[in-house]
Amino acid sequence: MLDEIAAEIRQCRKCALCQARTHAVPGDGPPHARIMLIGEGPGQQEDLSGLPFVGPAGQLLDSLLEQAGLARADVFITNIVKCRPPGNRDPLPEEVAACRDYLNGQIAVINPRVICTLGRPALQTLIDPAASISRVHGVPREQDGLLFVPLYHPAAALHRQDLSPTLVEDMRKLQLILEKALA
Repeated sequence: MLDEIAAEIRQCRKCALCQARTHAVPGDGPPHARIMLIGEGPGQQEDLSGLPFVGPAGQLLDSLLEQAGLARADVFITNIVKCRPPGNRDPLPEEVAACRDYLNGQIAVINPRVICTLGRPALQTLIDPAASISRVHGVPREQDGLLFVPLYHPAAALHRQDLSPTLVEDMRKLQLILEKALA
């Protein structure tokens, strides 16, 4: 099923983002991952490779995952939009809406125990349109039978060094949340 969704994503022409993409970026990870990480959209490196989180933010994410006792191979990583927004801008509502069925399908097939939203756009798309990442990061929330954990996007720490300790602390919290959720 995930392969079928990925094939649809690679052929998608539902919004204007497809016009400038090199590659659509469906996501990557095991089909029955217990943990799913969802960011906002592919960046330049992701657009070139067709894989999520392979640039500098992805390298930081890999390091953060290790601190939480996870390997990248243990999690499924995707984004709310599957093609790169120009200039890495936030996805527009119509772009998010165009990809929403794909994301919902991925969540349904994978059926993760925990979903980590990475950054404000993913948080507002999946949990609460009015939520502030600075207020809710690291605080788990059950919704629709799923456990969501909002986290800062790793790119935020690349742009604001003062957020690095917060990301590390949130990963420590995530490790404890995962131990409870997966027990």
